[in-house]
Amino acid sequence: MRRKIPSLQALACFEAAARHQSYTRAAQELALTQGAVSRQLTALEDFVGVALFKRTRHGVTLTGRGRDYAVQVALRLQALEQDTLDVMSTQGRGSVLHLAAVPTFATRWLIPRLPDLKRAQPELTVHIETRTRPFMFADTPFDCALFAGTPEQVSQWAGTLATKLLDEVVLPVCHPSLLQGHGSGTPEALAELPLLQQSTRPDAWRQWFEAQGVAASQALAGARFELFSMTVAAAVHGMGLALVPRLLITQELARGELVVACDRPLANQRAYYLVRPEGGDIPPASQIFLDWLLQHTRERDSGGFVQGF
Repeated sequence: MRRKIPSLQALACFEAAARHQSYTRAAQELALTQGAVSRQLTALEDFVGVALFKRTRHGVTLTGRGRDYAVQVALRLQALEQDTLDVMSTQGRGSVLHLAAVPTFATRWLIPRLPDLKRAQPELTVHIETRTRPFMFADTPFDCALFAGTPEQVSQWAGTLATKLLDEVVLPVCHPSLLQGHGSGTPEALAELPLLQQSTRPDAWRQWFEAQGVAASQALAGARFELFSMTVAAAVHGMGLALVPRLLITQELARGELVVACDRPLANQRAYYLVRPEGGDIPPASQIFLDWLLQHTRERDSGGFVQGF
């Protein structure tokens, strides 16, 4: 039985036209004439029996059904492209793992350790993209995800299984010069210093000061940054105090670019987890990666490694 699948050329034209909201720009991207794109899209609309675009004074725009279809087509084309690249990159040998990870942890902790994984598993290739929030695995090419959160947050990620890897130790840090002339680094002294805020954790400083029994009227004030890497960079340049996971700043602490302003961690239940889709046996590439992660974190922990996120 013939499958109800339009031609790949028609789908490529549709995805480009939907993204640009323009036949002309789609034609330029695909190195086709505008007429060729128009014919492909007309044939696609005839095939599905639904109007996907409507003309306006300024060009074309998607219909409601066209908008929904465009989202799905873009995902399928992206997955097909990724599958093709996987085959090309491995030449049919080895295995590939598609990993979603929170960005700073991937940059600061995971990637420096990947050469160890490559030596142990030379046939395994790991592709990494950043994600900071839960997602539906069915809508992505990911095999698993490195996720930071509380046990409650992890349990609410529907359709997944999670393995705990690392607990989090978050401390207030700053450039050494920031503490000069501001007392001994007590919580009361820190309340007088400029604070750097993490946009993904807007209440972190308030929670820390409350835990120390200190009234800090400026606990919610200060420059906000989306990523921990940005917050760390701002702290290194003396812009203020940062409340960040110790795990992510080991190099800055070792070089003296940052110091612990007050050795009182923020009490929380956050940890790092490897999350994978629920159901069925775990794929070999995911199992290899999980085993390596568990071995690596346990070795660091038994050797005095300070866990964190």
